[in-house]
Amino acid sequence: MALAVLLAGGRALADQRDARLPDLFAQLLGASDIGTAQAVEARIWSLWYEHDDNAIVLLMHQARAAMARQDHGSALRSLDQVVKIAPDFAEGWNARATLYYLMGRHADSLADIERTLALEPRHFGALSGRGLVYLALEKWELALGSFEAALAVNPQMPGARLNAEAIRKTLRDREI
Repeated sequence: MALAVLLAGGRALADQRDARLPDLFAQLLGASDIGTAQAVEARIWSLWYEHDDNAIVLLMHQARAAMARQDHGSALRSLDQVVKIAPDFAEGWNARATLYYLMGRHADSLADIERTLALEPRHFGALSGRGLVYLALEKWELALGSFEAALAVNPQMPGARLNAEAIRKTLRDREI
């Protein structure tokens, strides 16, 4: 799905400023089941991926393809260009944060996550990603706070829910 959105390109500006997002986030909060939530989530992601500059769309596609091949160097070169050319494009920062996480560059990942969240505070992917970084750093309370923040925006996120539950159990076990 994301690949199709990236390849389409040439649309009117969407990304994190799209006027359709507030309604979609309201639907996400009100979703009573995971299937409905995932359908709304997919629509949100598709808007986040959109950009009016075809060069950005192409660079994002190249970065995702390089990441799929585990060619982190090529992916990083593409994403560095994205954030340089389009510093207000939240998904560029989020994609690079994800790449940094995969590369084990946790401080860089956190910095890009914070930039993502400054542009799009509702970015449940970045909030959950921040939780994963803090998990890797064994900063349990910060990880839990991040997963809970993601769930406050997207209550049906199974990964964030499972991680939050596991951290709560770990913290309880440490108290005993």
